[in-house]
Amino acid sequence: MTFMQKTLGTVAALALSAGAALADPALIYDLGGKFDKSFNEAAYNGAQRWADETGGSYRDIEIQSEAQREQALRRFAEAGFNPVVTTGFAIADIMGKVAADYPDTKFVNVDGFLPEVPDNVLITTFREHQGSYLVGMLAAMASETDTVGFIGGMDIPLIRHFGCGFAQGAKAVNPDIKIVANMTGTTPAAWNDPVKGSELAKAQISQGADVIYAAAGGTGVGVLQTAADEGIYSIGVDSNQNHLHPGSVLTSMLKRVDVAVYDAMSAGEGLETGKTVTLGLAEEGVGYAVDENNESLITEEMAAAAEEAKQKIIDGKIEVVSYYANDSCPALQF
Repeated sequence: MTFMQKTLGTVAALALSAGAALADPALIYDLGGKFDKSFNEAAYNGAQRWADETGGSYRDIEIQSEAQREQALRRFAEAGFNPVVTTGFAIADIMGKVAADYPDTKFVNVDGFLPEVPDNVLITTFREHQGSYLVGMLAAMASETDTVGFIGGMDIPLIRHFGCGFAQGAKAVNPDIKIVANMTGTTPAAWNDPVKGSELAKAQISQGADVIYAAAGGTGVGVLQTAADEGIYSIGVDSNQNHLHPGSVLTSMLKRVDVAVYDAMSAGEGLETGKTVTLGLAEEGVGYAVDENNESLITEEMAAAAEEAKQKIIDGKIEVVSYYANDSCPALQF
């Protein structure tokens, strides 16, 4: 019996119980696994923080294939979990359809999009380009070769959105900087291929890149490892990945998936739904990480420049162009 079968079997059994799980939240991770050290792990951290602070309990599941998304959604809803929190854009459409069959259950998706949000659904998205702009600035200021790299996971508009912001930030510091960009693949497997991430990093290093930003989920772990092995800087994403290779990870672009999950679980059945919420620098939904693992790498000049740009973006004095605006990025060609 697979992990998925065991877990969904348990969920189904709970539906027959006296309601012990009723009103407990549930969390469905995107492909790549709970402990991907990036996006999914940020979601886990948010759920665990909620559980630790409240003493509450939640159920979670790591799906193994695309086909299991709908099954997991329905089983959790039927078992009485509320809200049902999901991560990743790929489940959003399915969740929107399933939500119609369970009007008394509230559903949350972190990172997806629905043209019309059902009354019992909350979509949370981020202004990733704003946070990426700041780490792009830091990358350009740290580079000694005037060449930086970007490695994305699955080639989708969301990841190009990261790359576009990164390129704008780098070019704000150095208009002549060279930016090498690669995507890992075109299927969900691109999120969990650290070997391919390593190969792409080596290829970019051979082209002169001495700082590489990885927005690739579990694949990024291979990028960060190779950067450390080759003596260059990397930039992590979503979670704070500075600790993975202290002194080698220049910074991490924080995307507060953990906060989105924590807030949803904290609200419980009182969650406000029927809308999309977007979090950027102003809402502290994105940012960059400085801690004991990288503080020696971020000079006062770098920090001052990033903080000044951050405030100007919040105040509307700097406009970071969104890739979504016209499905292209003048600052970066993929």
